Amino acid sequence: MYQRFVAHRVAEALSDTPVILIVGPRRAGKTTLVRTMGEPDRTYVTLDDRTALDAARSDPTGFIRSLDRVTIDEIQRVPDLLLAIKKTVDDDYRPGRFLLTGSANVLTLPRVADSLAGRMETIRMLPLARAEITGHRPTFLERLFAGTLQGDRQAIVGDDPLQLVLRGGFPEAISRDSERRRQDWARSYLTSILTRDLRDIAEIEKLTQLPKFVRLLAEHSGQLVNYSRLGAGIDVSHKTGQRYVALLEQVFLVSTLQPWYTNALKRATKTPKLHFLDSGLLASATGLSFDRVKANRERFGSLLESFVFAEVLKLMSASDLRLTPYHFRNQQMHEVDIVLERDDGMVVGIEVKSSATVKSSDFAGLHSLAAACGDRFAYGVVLYDSADLVPFGERLAAVPLSALWR
Repeated sequence: MYQRFVAHRVAEALSDTPVILIVGPRRAGKTTLVRTMGEPDRTYVTLDDRTALDAARSDPTGFIRSLDRVTIDEIQRVPDLLLAIKKTVDDDYRPGRFLLTGSANVLTLPRVADSLAGRMETIRMLPLARAEITGHRPTFLERLFAGTLQGDRQAIVGDDPLQLVLRGGFPEAISRDSERRRQDWARSYLTSILTRDLRDIAEIEKLTQLPKFVRLLAEHSGQLVNYSRLGAGIDVSHKTGQRYVALLEQVFLVSTLQPWYTNALKRATKTPKLHFLDSGLLASATGLSFDRVKANRERFGSLLESFVFAEVLKLMSASDLRLTPYHFRNQQMHEVDIVLERDDGMVVGIEVKSSATVKSSDFAGLHSLAAACGDRFAYGVVLYDSADLVPFGERLAAVPLSALWR
């Protein structure tokens, strides 16, 4: 069994917080984690069970009143349980009473958004990070801000990065030996998300069009979001396209990355970028296989960028650093794929390149970001397909991709 980054955070929260909610995509490993957390006599209830689901829906208050020190799986299926939990927690504030999981972000639902403020800690859990798979405790983010990254003589290069990016991070997918079987799992997973999980949280006007919409999103992963164009692809309005993206964010299929800018940088792009949160699902949605990517390496760029973005989010869950992710693009079209701002205002930039060579021009976006940040700029890297760290000036370097999980 894999050691998950968030396990220590869950254990800490159980010791001092009455309600802990672990949110993340279905089949990411949340149930496996919570079944190992807490006391041996902790009650476990899953709302995937029809009897438990019907009981919770018919009388949420009575259902919760009968439980104490309980784990409730898939809480998004009955959001009203959170209102009942609020009432019982207000009466009895003991830590660790409720350990919840959700495959949809129920806190975005208006009727429960504020119900447990100050009473609940929410922890996001994504599919497996590469460091979780290899058993490393990564220090990439800490070393990035400190400017102490190094080369990696054991770095994976060439075809190996293609293989691991195409696999993604879902435990069931990576356990399958063949690429065809992993793609079968991914297609089945996407069907389940679009036909089942979305129905738990919203009414969808054009449910049959969602697979096409997801394919459109996949083609635009790593790009600026254009809701009008996406909506037009399935003959819906700009607002409906925006709503569909938001719903797919709620079930952790995609994420929008907000732009970084300052008041002094008035002409920076202020449009978010779109990323899939698992590169294996992204590859399946775009029909990319190992042979196709190897034959046309250009298609690997956006896939790799989304992979790195998701890896950084997973590393953030393992780190004590308080970071906010962004992207950057200025009027001159200089870009930085990922910008991380620490809570003290210090900034680092990460540019992703799928080739084994790096040129000075690849640092144009990082130079622009550094100029915009001034003394707040800590370090900037171009991640690339090599084992060597190559300095490219003050606080800039080309760094092996595998530094992410070392």
